[in-house]
Amino acid sequence: MRLYDPPMDHLGGPRGGPPILTPELAQEIARDIGRITGFNVLITDPGAVVIGCGDLARVGTVHEASLEVVRTGRPATHSAEQAGRMRGVRPGMSLPITVGEEVIGTVCLTGVPEEVHRFGLVVRRQTEILLEEAALLRSRMLHERAVDDFVRDIALYDPEVVGPDAVAARAVELGLSPGAARSAVLLEVRSAGAPGRADEGPAAVSRLTVLRTVREVFRDRQDVAGEQTAGRYAVLAAAHEGRAAPERLPERCEHLLALLAERHGLDGRMAVGEPGAGAAGMHASYRDAATALRTGPAVFPGERVFIASELRVPHLLGSIPPHDRARFTEAVLGRLREQPDWPTLRETLIGWAEGGLSLVRVAERLHIHRNTLLYRLEKIGKLSGRRVREPGQAIEMYLASLADILREGAR
Repeated sequence: MRLYDPPMDHLGGPRGGPPILTPELAQEIARDIGRITGFNVLITDPGAVVIGCGDLARVGTVHEASLEVVRTGRPATHSAEQAGRMRGVRPGMSLPITVGEEVIGTVCLTGVPEEVHRFGLVVRRQTEILLEEAALLRSRMLHERAVDDFVRDIALYDPEVVGPDAVAARAVELGLSPGAARSAVLLEVRSAGAPGRADEGPAAVSRLTVLRTVREVFRDRQDVAGEQTAGRYAVLAAAHEGRAAPERLPERCEHLLALLAERHGLDGRMAVGEPGAGAAGMHASYRDAATALRTGPAVFPGERVFIASELRVPHLLGSIPPHDRARFTEAVLGRLREQPDWPTLRETLIGWAEGGLSLVRVAERLHIHRNTLLYRLEKIGKLSGRRVREPGQAIEMYLASLADILREGAR
């Protein structure tokens, strides 16, 4: 399990960690404000060391006038005579940069004091606004990372490594109710029409863009959505009454897939696990959804949303070691799999079992005439030597047919 970031201070950075006024940000602010005002702009840290300036030669030097500005928290102007008596100072104005109640540096304008004074307060406020925006962005990025980590930790949950109480505490930090039941919903996306892996989405569609659309559909305050890997996202959807009820999840998944295709040109498929509470329950839901996403396309080709509760039997078959599953398939199906029309016969066997061994229901299910169904059943019986109309043997052949589909999907 991952360790979460320490609490944030008022600057949006880890408490006791590096300040938000970094040299990179200071240089960017100095350049932008200088371009707007036409003055040379200089920014220092609390120790009066220049960390941003339009004149790069001054970066790293000491601006002595800023020491008093930081100490008092009040602006100061410097005439040419005054500047000449101080180290690293030119005529102009120095103003404190304040975040909360703390002076974290200064912003200085070079020029005739009477001229720069008109711009001083505006420049100071603009600098503080840019810092606040940077702090907010940093805070959001840290929150996004914490959400991604929480979702991954549920996916990889192991009670022997981290106890459920620790996971519950992390959920509370994200504003989530730790005891609420949630269904894991997995999403894989790729560029529309792109062959191959699901992570071949267009570079222009960022993870945050996809997540914004995901959270538009899964917008309950107790829903949490994050990225797992490129092109794969997970949602822990709260199980409530009404629109957020578990039985409505397939409908919401279809809506999300339609939005992703319409807005971003992405194809996708999704899987839904059954609701589970606590770390263990959500982990079980995630595992079921992951299995459904893996086996669903083989069992239900052409579908885009797969429900774990509808794939319990394929899930069980998929948990059997491949060698044992292959032996079972060969023993039950025999030379049926060698027939040119084996896919049709396999479809008939699956429909026969799932239709309750009823000639009328199965013929309707397969969209074929009753006599066609009788012909296929007779052919299956002759080729396999089994009595396919007996429930026990029909179930055996049904399971073997599903195992054969899973073998094809894995291959």
